[in-house]
Amino acid sequence: MKKILFVLAPVVGALIALGCSQPGPRAPAAQGVPSGPKFAVDPYWPKPLRENVIFAQIAGLAVDSRDHVWVYHRPATVLADEKGAKSETNVRCCVIAPPVVEFDADGNYIQAWGGPGQGYDWPKNEHGLYVDPQGNVWVAGNDEADHMILKFTRDGKFLMQIGKPGKSEGSNSKGLGRPSNMVVDVAANELFVSDGYGNKRIVVFDATTGAYKRHWGAYGGVPSDEKMAPYNPSSPPSKQFANAVHCIRIANDGLVYVCDRGNNRVQVFRKDGTFVSEILGAKIGALDSGDVLFSPDAAQRHIYLGDGQRGEIHILSRSDGKILGSFGRHGRYAGEFRSLHNLAIDSKGNIYTGEAGFGRRVQKFVRSD
Repeated sequence: MKKILFVLAPVVGALIALGCSQPGPRAPAAQGVPSGPKFAVDPYWPKPLRENVIFAQIAGLAVDSRDHVWVYHRPATVLADEKGAKSETNVRCCVIAPPVVEFDADGNYIQAWGGPGQGYDWPKNEHGLYVDPQGNVWVAGNDEADHMILKFTRDGKFLMQIGKPGKSEGSNSKGLGRPSNMVVDVAANELFVSDGYGNKRIVVFDATTGAYKRHWGAYGGVPSDEKMAPYNPSSPPSKQFANAVHCIRIANDGLVYVCDRGNNRVQVFRKDGTFVSEILGAKIGALDSGDVLFSPDAAQRHIYLGDGQRGEIHILSRSDGKILGSFGRHGRYAGEFRSLHNLAIDSKGNIYTGEAGFGRRVQKFVRSD
């Protein structure tokens, strides 16, 4: 396994006013609805890595119990002019960071590791990272051959693999099918997986042994691998999950939130798969329900919904799903998004974002209210 230490460089100069600007929150959808929390981008987070070190597409993002931020990216997605070739007329461009990178709360680089190694099958296309309360790091992948989840210690020592590369056995098997993300229910010692880009379901494993326990599909029903009609906001909600079941979170009250990105909705379940409710993106003005967060207060009063197509983060009331506001827009300046892909939140309520596509960066939005 590769492990590289970087040297931090000081922040030099100042950002121009346009680059530092942060688009203001969008007004609440309904007049009289109280506005949600306010956020302002921190253009100096994270601090620069050593010369020429860059990220490729951001594929996973998490904040651990120490408020350290973990970034998971796809080194294989570097652009042609970033691959470091040298010639008499071409100076080397870039050094690609290893797939897993850890920063502290201030944006200082801590460590980086990951990639192929002995005893496990590294994903061909990285997707999804989770850090459990014990500090273990879980990663997945969504290539057509990526049907596994890997578990490592904080410093990159391999612990366990669930599943194996090859071919998925389907949404009603005990194996994985291009999983997108995961979360551990500590009380039950269970790993909940959004599975994902091939299979169309939620599947649960023993978090210690990796043994299969149960699974379910949309509305808590039996999942199907039949080809579904494309998402149409004017049609009734699909009875099946689409490609991709993109995120999974467990709230403090035990409810399981699942991003059915292909159907632009978030479905809510009990831990046994019983359907509770859903948030339909079309009803709140969202186009791409790709990731979801909860505010860090005990009641988790607010939901933050990532909308990659709009380039926005929507703020909702968790009790009734009403939209309280939105912030962000498409663009490349600080506070704007190009292919918004992942969200994470720290204990102070600050939000971190990761961009895939041609965005390829991580940003921090400080809660300012």
